[in-house]
Amino acid sequence: MADAVTSQTLIDGVKTAVLKFTNISDGSGESNVAKVDVSTLANNDVGDACTGASIEKIWWQCNGMKVQLLFDATSNVLAIELGENQSGYHDYTGFGGIINNAGSGKTGDILFTTVGHSSADSYTIILQVRKEYN
Repeated sequence: MADAVTSQTLIDGVKTAVLKFTNISDGSGESNVAKVDVSTLANNDVGDACTGASIEKIWWQCNGMKVQLLFDATSNVLAIELGENQSGYHDYTGFGGIINNAGSGKTGDILFTTVGHSSADSYTIILQVRKEYN
């Protein structure tokens, strides 16, 4: 079996995307799963493809497990870890968001890894990201 997961794009505009993710674990968990795949986000007004995303806001609830949000690269970089049995709202727009500072092999994608998961643990995470174009 596998965790029951959903991914939903709520808004995909020129500058901003808002995405919702859920997981009800069967105990197997997730490891470095691409949740924000920038190649699937809409192009800008002149047709440029999205190449990266900075995390502007997070609405979240984790029950029984933690969730690590990582920037995908040759060596993934931790953006933030959301705590076990906690919920919250984080707004990083005041300083430009959590910018992807991954180095070699940087893809622009955001990955999730669950930590300490067991059967029936869950999370709901809504991310607002600022889209970047090269």
